[in-house]
Amino acid sequence: MGRNIRKRRSPLAVKAIAASAAIALGGGGLLWAQMNASAHESNNSAQNYTKAAAATVATISCPDVGQKLTSVPDKAKQGVAAELANLDKQITEAYSRLASTRQAQANDASFVQNAIVGPLKEKRAATIDRIRIDITRVGGTFDSSLAQLAACTTQTTNQTTAGQGNNNGGQNNNGGQNNTGNNGQASAAPSASASAPANIGGQAGNGPVAADFVDITKVAPNVQAKPQKTGQASTGSFTTRCGVNANKNHNTDNVIVAPGVTNGAHHEHDYVGNQKVNAFSTNDSLLAAPSSCQNQSDLSAYYWPVVREQDGSQEFDANALGGGKEGNVGKILTPVQAQIKYVGSPASKVTAMPQFLRIITGDAKTTTNGLANANAHWSCTGFENKVQLTTQYPICPQGSNVVRTFAFQSCWDGVNVDSANHRTHVAFADPASGVCPNGFKAIPQLTMRLVYKVAQPSIVNGQVKNAYAVDGFPEQLHKAATDHDDFISVTKNNLAATIANCINTGKRC
Repeated sequence: MGRNIRKRRSPLAVKAIAASAAIALGGGGLLWAQMNASAHESNNSAQNYTKAAAATVATISCPDVGQKLTSVPDKAKQGVAAELANLDKQITEAYSRLASTRQAQANDASFVQNAIVGPLKEKRAATIDRIRIDITRVGGTFDSSLAQLAACTTQTTNQTTAGQGNNNGGQNNNGGQNNTGNNGQASAAPSASASAPANIGGQAGNGPVAADFVDITKVAPNVQAKPQKTGQASTGSFTTRCGVNANKNHNTDNVIVAPGVTNGAHHEHDYVGNQKVNAFSTNDSLLAAPSSCQNQSDLSAYYWPVVREQDGSQEFDANALGGGKEGNVGKILTPVQAQIKYVGSPASKVTAMPQFLRIITGDAKTTTNGLANANAHWSCTGFENKVQLTTQYPICPQGSNVVRTFAFQSCWDGVNVDSANHRTHVAFADPASGVCPNGFKAIPQLTMRLVYKVAQPSIVNGQVKNAYAVDGFPEQLHKAATDHDDFISVTKNNLAATIANCINTGKRC
């Protein structure tokens, strides 16, 4: 399942990975831009790159304001969520402008700064100020330093592949759920040939590229040993069978991060379990909805970004926001298997999950946020116990399928079913001991294993053929590390307690 590989990577280790990353770009990219690097450096030391006469702009990098919010009063939550969604929309619109103004950028080295990044900063500053107003007018406290997050920078092709190119990238990352640093994007400087047009691959011109793939047979084993079980371990498991989304229940909303906002995710999701999940879902509506699970007491929402083969297919969303209009193109693949299992703790008994607990694992914005919260696991059937990847997609041998696994945070603060940044109410257990952090209690750990049949990619003359990729925000360039998964616990008939009891008594249910 990959859940045994969440040992937290140190900042130095992440920087070492970034430094050793292969910067091999290819794939017939459509998007490129030129600008003067010295006129547009980040004020973040983790992205303060060497000055150069010219650098190739691949994408726009903006600080993630939502991750910095630690407390939002209940009366302000809806307004703040809407404004955070506005920030995402502003970035996607700016990225779209970056992609559509190539000739202007070629003719004017200051175009990106003056016409795209500068105006984006002004919009973001106004939006952050509205967040301040939403919070303070209901008596909350606003951290004035958040105003400094308005400014965005650009990333070169080299910067976007930092931490993406080494074969064992990310295998020890535990998601770093409380760390919002920019690790993993720090050490690559523009190359001497950075003035050449960007070539960032992908059917829509925003990835993936050849460096985003690796032949799994050439990757050294990297799966770490599981923690030793104590006498108090909860050794059982509970499997819920909810199908593979064969009925194609999709939308581009995200009710956890952007409630009330249509297309809040800017990418397509698969949904199993609860069948009425959208931006406008409420606790009451989730309780009243049908479920795809065999156990009809399981109304939980399990959803994840779709995987697509970039084969030129025109999907139903080819001309829609969240789909083709935002760089998510190609044939949507339905998993051939989708296993959802709850497992126990090696160190203690587990507490039943609270009703309506919300958990997001992974980070949809690692290309610009860095790898601190990455929790993607990619492998191939026959290799799962040997190799797990975070920063690259596997090229599987003939007869082997792509496997995508998620191991969610398994520690809960005992009070909150969500938090302002959707992270701090849950945590990962210590990877060596399996013990939860102080103040947290063990809950059943949700794990998912999704298996896909994909056409085997190949690298030809530095370009990837038969590429596949996870859906994402367009400026994230479809990197493997941006994979993530979402969950809302909704149960009836005392199912949450049944799951916990099954796990605590060592049964397989």
